[in-house]
Amino acid sequence: MVSASVLEREEYVEQAYFFRIFRERISQNLAAQDVLERLHEEILSTTRLPMAIQFLATELKHAGLLGSGFARLAHYFTPFQTFVISQAEQEGLRFSMPAGLLILERLAGYLAEKPTPAGLFVYQFEAISRNRLGYDEGLTSMMTDPFYNADWRAYFDMVRRQVGTIDFGDLIYVRSDLYVSDQRRVDSGYEPPVPPLFGEKEGKIAKASRGRDPLFLFAALQRQLGYPEVPRPKERDDATTVIETMNAKVREMEARLKLVESEVRGQVDLSQFKPEAFKDLPD
Repeated sequence: MVSASVLEREEYVEQAYFFRIFRERISQNLAAQDVLERLHEEILSTTRLPMAIQFLATELKHAGLLGSGFARLAHYFTPFQTFVISQAEQEGLRFSMPAGLLILERLAGYLAEKPTPAGLFVYQFEAISRNRLGYDEGLTSMMTDPFYNADWRAYFDMVRRQVGTIDFGDLIYVRSDLYVSDQRRVDSGYEPPVPPLFGEKEGKIAKASRGRDPLFLFAALQRQLGYPEVPRPKERDDATTVIETMNAKVREMEARLKLVESEVRGQVDLSQFKPEAFKDLPD
């Protein structure tokens, strides 16, 4: 299979626009098929994205899924982009398509500026963590990203095996320039067995965050080093959820009203409030 390569800046600029407009329009309850059939006309024609969008529209029409279309365009979209879209299409996950598109929109925006492998890794890892998309499959999809070299791919494999066992702050600190400096203060002849992947500033922040919630580490990297911010998952606010919540409140109010009416009549049945384990005990 042909792997994606690092694209020109204009491609990422147009990708960010595509993901934003697509997200906004399907959030307005417009059919994804209808949006894709027209959206390519708005994209800069000197990029390859219009053709990719037309292919996605065709794939969605025949297969009913966007993820398969992204996968078949492996020379243009990265496996991580495909992974995010595919997870958004999975039933049972509390991860919506608008949420996935927002992640990809911000990712493309970051790639259009001055991305670093460290910043890209932290963004992708946090996106997986916050949305519970699955570390194994997610990190595997990151391994073939063209922004990473062989050292990074080996690191991903190690993280995939150690995540949840070793503190995430340690996973960054021990692969930073700061760790090498700290070791050389003890042993001037120290040479790291593997090359550092993170700078001294990343190592300093990671060292200070050891033993704490990784989300604090992500936030500190964003504040201090300008790392891209991952969208926070939002609670469902669709009409069905609102109706379900209102129905539950109405049932609760009805139960309370019946209790008040029974109390006024002197007919309160306290046995209904007994714990299940004591139902068979005599009054």
